[in-house]
Amino acid sequence: MKMTVQRAAALLLAALCMPPAALAAAAQPTHEFSLDNGLKVIVREDHRAPVVVSQLWYKVGSSYETPGQTGLSHALEHMMFKGSRKLGPGEASLILRELGAEENAFTSDDYTAYYQVLARDRLSVALELEADRLASLKLPADEFAREIEVIKEERRLRTDDKPGSLAYERFKAMAYPASGYHTPTIGWMADLERMSVEELRAWYEAWYVPNNATLVVVGDVSASEVKVLAERYFGNIPARAVPSAKIPRELAAPGERRITLHLKTQLPSLMLGFNVPGLATAENPRQVHALRLIATLLDGGYSARLPTRLERGEELVSGASAWYDSHPRGDSLFVLSATPNVQTGKTLAQAEAGLWRELLDLQQNPPSAEELARVRAQVIAGLVFERDSITSQATAIGRLETVGLSWTLMDQELAELEAVTPADIQSAAKTFFTRDRMSVAHVLPEEKHDE
Repeated sequence: MKMTVQRAAALLLAALCMPPAALAAAAQPTHEFSLDNGLKVIVREDHRAPVVVSQLWYKVGSSYETPGQTGLSHALEHMMFKGSRKLGPGEASLILRELGAEENAFTSDDYTAYYQVLARDRLSVALELEADRLASLKLPADEFAREIEVIKEERRLRTDDKPGSLAYERFKAMAYPASGYHTPTIGWMADLERMSVEELRAWYEAWYVPNNATLVVVGDVSASEVKVLAERYFGNIPARAVPSAKIPRELAAPGERRITLHLKTQLPSLMLGFNVPGLATAENPRQVHALRLIATLLDGGYSARLPTRLERGEELVSGASAWYDSHPRGDSLFVLSATPNVQTGKTLAQAEAGLWRELLDLQQNPPSAEELARVRAQVIAGLVFERDSITSQATAIGRLETVGLSWTLMDQELAELEAVTPADIQSAAKTFFTRDRMSVAHVLPEEKHDE
C-alpha cells in the first residue's frame, strides 16, 4: 500500500518529534501463540484497511547447506509452487490470482518465506493452500527437470552475466572464511548441474515441518480468528525432529584478505568489508546499533560523509556506499564500496585510502551531537515509514523470529538507537574497523589480449 504525501509527512514529524518510547508504546496489538505441533503463530493487528498479509517462514536457507549441496533451499522454494496432494503445478497461484491476491516467496542465507497479501475475508484460502504444500508437496521429477534449468538461467542472468553481482559473490565467499555465509543463496553452478530431485525431497522432509516454521499474520484480523484458522489448517500436520543448526560464527580476526577480479565492466571499483557481529551474536547490542548509525552517517543521502567529502569535496570517487546487515542469524559484515573518479585520474588505491581516512576519522573523533542526532532521526524515520506497510511489519516480525531473536525487539529498537552516544560510535569504529578483520576486492575491466 502506498503512502499519501500527507501521511508520509505526518510519520516523519512523528519520527522526529516523538520520543522513541512513545513510538514503541503506539505499536499495534501483537499476539503470539503456538499450536501443539510446534508451529509458532504471531498476529499483529492493523485495522486501517480490510487487507491482510500472511507469511510462513522456515528456519532454513543457504547458510544451512554444505559444500556440494548448495542451492537446495532456493531450488525448493521454486518447487513449492509445483503441486501438492490437492493441486497440480501452478494451480494454487491461479486460485490466489483469481482472488486478487499478491503472492511470492524469497530465500536468503538464513530463511525461506512464502507470503500472500489479500482481502481479509480470503485469509482462510491462503492458509489452506500454504498448509497443503507444507503437508504434501509432490516434487514431480519432470517438473524439477524443467525448473532446475530455470534456476540455472536465473543464476546466469542475475550473477554470472552481471559483473557487480559476480564480484560481490566472490567477495562474500572470501569475507566469510569460517561460516556458511560464504555460500551464495542460489548455489554454485556446479552444484545446480548435479542436483537431484531426491536431494530436494530429503531437504524438504528435513526442514519443512511445523515446529521449524513461524506463521505471521498482519492486518485487519484478530488473534482469535487467526487461531481458529491456524488450528483448522495446520493443526493436524505432525511435528518431526529437525536437524541441529548451529549459529554461523565467523573468525573475529581472520587477517587481511585481498582479491583482484577482472570482469566485463567499464569502470574499476572496490569493496572493503569488516567481519562484525550481528544482533544475534553481539556481546553488547549497543555496538550493533552504533554500526547501524555509522552506515547512515557515512552513506545516508546527500549530506552524509562519503558523498560530501569523497565525492563532491575531494572528487576522489564518482560514487561510494556503506551498508550493514544487523539482523543475520550469525555474524555479519560491514561493507563499503567505491568507484574511483577516473575523470579526475583517481585510482583504486587512492579511493581505498580515502575510505580508510573516513574510518580513521571516526576512530579518532566522535561525531558531534548534532550530526548524530540528524543521522539517528534519519534512521528512525526510515523505520517508521517501513512500519506503515503491513508487509514490512510482517517481514520484520518473521525475520527476527527466524534468525533466533524475538519480534518484541522491533518495538524496542527505536529506544535502543536513541541510547547510542558519540562515544559509542567512536568505540565501535575502533573495535571493528581493523585490518585483521578486513577483506578487500578490487574489480577491474577485463584485460585485453592481442589477437
